[in-house]
Amino acid sequence: MYLLGYDIGSSSVKGSIVDAQSGKTVAFASYPSHEAIIISKKPGWAEQDPSMWWGNLKIVTERLLTKVDARDIAAIGISYQMHGLVCIDRDRNVLRPSIIWCDSRAVPYGEEAFKSLDPQWCLEHLLNSPGNFTAAKLAWVKENEPELYKRIWKIMLPGDYIAMRLTDTVCTTAGGLSEGIFWDFKAGRISAPLLEHFGFSDTLIPDIKSTFGIQGTVSRKAAEELGLKEGIPVTYRAGDQPNNALSLNVFNPGDIASTAGTSGVVYGVTDKINYDPASRVNTFAHVNYTVDNPRLGVLLCINGTGIMNSWMRRHVALEGATYQEMNELAENVPIGADGISILPFGNGAERLLGNKNVGCSIYGLDFNRHDRPQLFRAAQEGIVFGFRFGIEVMEKMGLKVDKIHAGRANMFQSKVFRDTLAGVTGATIELYDTEGSAGAAKGAGIGAGIYRDNREAFATLERLDVILPDHQDQYREAYERWKSHLSF
Repeated sequence: MYLLGYDIGSSSVKGSIVDAQSGKTVAFASYPSHEAIIISKKPGWAEQDPSMWWGNLKIVTERLLTKVDARDIAAIGISYQMHGLVCIDRDRNVLRPSIIWCDSRAVPYGEEAFKSLDPQWCLEHLLNSPGNFTAAKLAWVKENEPELYKRIWKIMLPGDYIAMRLTDTVCTTAGGLSEGIFWDFKAGRISAPLLEHFGFSDTLIPDIKSTFGIQGTVSRKAAEELGLKEGIPVTYRAGDQPNNALSLNVFNPGDIASTAGTSGVVYGVTDKINYDPASRVNTFAHVNYTVDNPRLGVLLCINGTGIMNSWMRRHVALEGATYQEMNELAENVPIGADGISILPFGNGAERLLGNKNVGCSIYGLDFNRHDRPQLFRAAQEGIVFGFRFGIEVMEKMGLKVDKIHAGRANMFQSKVFRDTLAGVTGATIELYDTEGSAGAAKGAGIGAGIYRDNREAFATLERLDVILPDHQDQYREAYERWKSHLSF
């Protein structure tokens, strides 16, 4: 018996098939091999065509099914890029490209709502400013594309769209609505004042289903397109960061997870209804959130993470250089990158900086002394120092960051990145053999009742490495120099 998990990212779609009994991944596929297209018609804009996600998912599924018999798949789980907006009409046609997570155009709409609704009310009920999230993105569509807005039947997050294509069922989750800043945590329901402020009808919101449980079954049409068996239940759906935490068995208050893909995240679980007064970090429903037993994820996001490393490879590294070669060059540079500090904020508005889009900056570059290796190290240190700056905010909210769980993937494959994170935070880093689509598969197993709980689902999770903090004084000196360049 197998479990199928999809991870719908902005860079690629990944898929895993997990043997339900052993917990081992028996098949993995990703497409495309290069970063997927992001449409940016104006500065700060970022859109993707949802049909591209579906097309990539079809290719991933075809590759996975060369390894197993589709008839043995018992349940499907979905992880997806958070905060995106998908608009469909009554015929379930997509009306415009999805405005995705790193698009900055809606910042003024969120800031206006924050002031008009009253900042304290927003923080106490929504746990965030409406900021640049899905609700604010919809407000931008309403004002700037009014004829299109009138044609909208339902709005969805990217994972809701994929679930619709799989099951022909239009629904969402409380977790998804919280990511869009539609959820009132005090009332335990969709926020009527927020809808009223923006002039949104509550009919735009799909039916709400549980994160774990049957959310629909694979339709005949989807089965024919994908080669799957009709009737397989979709039993789990979550945003990529709550799902990453699930993949690392991070469920309980005090647990901390981290990722470092296109964007970078530190994600801590709490049972306290809490918020950052400046909304520099954000609080959402975790996968095991219920109104009666709140489990919340406090999320620090640095947009400029892997995308900055990718920029370095394309524009600074020698042609054909690999990330591994860049990492090895960076390792030969002393802590502090020989005096270079890089602020990695070049991928749109940063929540950590009050939704400002300040761009990337390089300080201390000496044309007579510095070369590519120092820039590679400074870039990785700068990303980690952004993490450290955000962790200071999380600590003020009562989260203690002394152990960080992460998958050995993306930038966590770099020794410089790992050692810098341990050294500057004083936290122990534990690396595990997992990734998002495998976590989504196990989430499906929980939702289908194949596993009793997360402990059973992740009993076979393998820890690969432990990184202890070292050279803390040197890392903190470099961090203080980095932080001195922040002027926002």
